[in-house]
Amino acid sequence: MTILDTIIQRKKEEVAVAKSNISIGHLKKSGFLGRETYSLKESINSRSGIIAEFKRQSPSKGIINDKVQPLEVVSAYEQFGASGISILTDTDFFGGNLNDILAVREQIGIPILRKDFMIDEYQFYEARNIGADVVLLIASCLSPDQVHEFTDLAHELKMEVLLEIHTEEELRHLNPKIDLVGINNRNLKDFKVDLRHSVQLKNLLPAHILSVAESGIYNLDDFNYLKEKGFDGFLMGEYFMKNENPAKAFENFTVQI
Repeated sequence: MTILDTIIQRKKEEVAVAKSNISIGHLKKSGFLGRETYSLKESINSRSGIIAEFKRQSPSKGIINDKVQPLEVVSAYEQFGASGISILTDTDFFGGNLNDILAVREQIGIPILRKDFMIDEYQFYEARNIGADVVLLIASCLSPDQVHEFTDLAHELKMEVLLEIHTEEELRHLNPKIDLVGINNRNLKDFKVDLRHSVQLKNLLPAHILSVAESGIYNLDDFNYLKEKGFDGFLMGEYFMKNENPAKAFENFTVQI
């Protein structure tokens, strides 16, 4: 069993508990459901292209930074030009929770991506309810039919979809309604990083679709390499979060691009 299999098994248990605590019917009537959402597609085209991430830990790196609070970090991300904010809401493996989005939503005027392992319709109502504008669909966790179904649901809830792929086979998960495609430079099954593999996969995407390079962007050279290869967006978390002051690290990075 891979770490991804373990995460998905745990996620099913987590969703079952959440459903028993708060019904989907309750979620449909509360929270941010009436709020106008922000478009990540538009923001990528008008700002830096960076989707800056708030992430405390990961299965491959352990604790990255558990000393800073979401608002102090993501407000600086917005101030210094981020196109969007990615916030991990998985607790067991990434140290996040739903409150991390709730804590910043009303203070942030750019799109927020709920980054989690989305396997059940309940999570989409949950995402909308806490103020997410975009949801992540991971192809390696879902069938093409599920991606289509969940894309329709996200759009009904006025959220955009970032579809994450890593292999050529996962191109089957693409459908015309997908808003953005992220190519994960890191293989979620063994955590190896290969930027060149991602560039090769990007070249197989339809020309019109916005592409996002995800993970493994460790320095300005990596960023420039991927930008030169035609990526529109860049999801970066560890590069900033590993610093004692992620906000300052982001500011320092953006003055160079």
